[in-house]
Amino acid sequence: MDRRARVAVAALFFTNGALFANLLPRYPEIKADLGIDNAAYGLAVAAFPTGAIAAGLLAGMLIRRLGSALVAVVSTVLTGAAIVAAALADSAMVFAGALFAAGAMDAITDVAQNAHGLRVQRRYGRSIINSFHAIWSVGAVTGGSMAAGAIALGLSRGHHLLLSAALFTVVACVALRFCLPGPETQPAAKPAVDDHKTTRHTGLRTACLLTALVLIATAGTLVEDAGNSWAALYLSDSLHASAALAASGYIALVGAQFVGRLLGDRLVDRFGQRAVARAGGLIAAAGMGLALAVPTVPGTILGFAAAGLGVATLVPAAMHEADELPGLKPGLGLTVVSWLMRLGFLLSPPVVGVIADVTSLRVGLLVIPFAGALVLMFAGALRPRRW
Repeated sequence: MDRRARVAVAALFFTNGALFANLLPRYPEIKADLGIDNAAYGLAVAAFPTGAIAAGLLAGMLIRRLGSALVAVVSTVLTGAAIVAAALADSAMVFAGALFAAGAMDAITDVAQNAHGLRVQRRYGRSIINSFHAIWSVGAVTGGSMAAGAIALGLSRGHHLLLSAALFTVVACVALRFCLPGPETQPAAKPAVDDHKTTRHTGLRTACLLTALVLIATAGTLVEDAGNSWAALYLSDSLHASAALAASGYIALVGAQFVGRLLGDRLVDRFGQRAVARAGGLIAAAGMGLALAVPTVPGTILGFAAAGLGVATLVPAAMHEADELPGLKPGLGLTVVSWLMRLGFLLSPPVVGVIADVTSLRVGLLVIPFAGALVLMFAGALRPRRW
């Protein structure tokens, strides 16, 4: 049962990665068809994280009532429907509204599938959460490759994304049959502390650690959003790459992210999450910084790959650490990190868009080296070893 449940959760992560990745390489086409500038485009795509922030805190209540597996599958299906609506949008307002709905459903999916994944992990008694996020990256690469193929074949956005939504709806529904049955389980409660001074000190320390974990996870989302929203646009508009080749920036980022997550559990067990995060922050900052300093198509694709590799383990690490912080109700730390880290997705598109209109998109993408530096500053909040 545990092995089947692990495969089922992996299928949900794969589907979640693939669905939105099918839309992302279509962004330059949508922007051109709608006739909007960089600032308006940045505001429109910011609707996705806005929807995620608006709905994110509902996930815990839905999971307690319906179970994490069912919530993950239903919200996956609704995410696919919203993505199809975004592809068919005939105005910036409709496009933003569809992305808002997709973001809301994606946030609920994210918390629910991670909650079920951590439930499976507790049954295994060892770290497997990075492997689930690695499968998410496989799904993202698959989705991006599907989109690149559809563009090369001249398939319309509507037909392409309708087929994608139908395919991954079936995958999610089949996975539901093999998820863990029964009520949700939580980590064992931490023992109570009688001393009031110690309790206050523990509460303050927990709040500081939670803030640092949110910032670490947010740094990861800043880099992911750069690939999501701007990689294809930067390669096609600023570096004059073809539409199919421009999709390679995003594919390189999530592909390298997959490699990092595939190796993540082993690296963390050997060196500790703190050291892995610091090394990753340095790789992301140096790799993308060099690519921006010397802009070429191959160098930029490699820069996005370095960024993806560098942030590969950040979000899984922050979620797992937050789920075990003392002094919090079970699941609260995971929900807060998952909710607040989406500020990176919310703030990055309009900020980068405004900077791009005032200066250039190349300058706007300095957000990636900045995120790497942020990780170097706050990685001390992660434990040297997690297991």
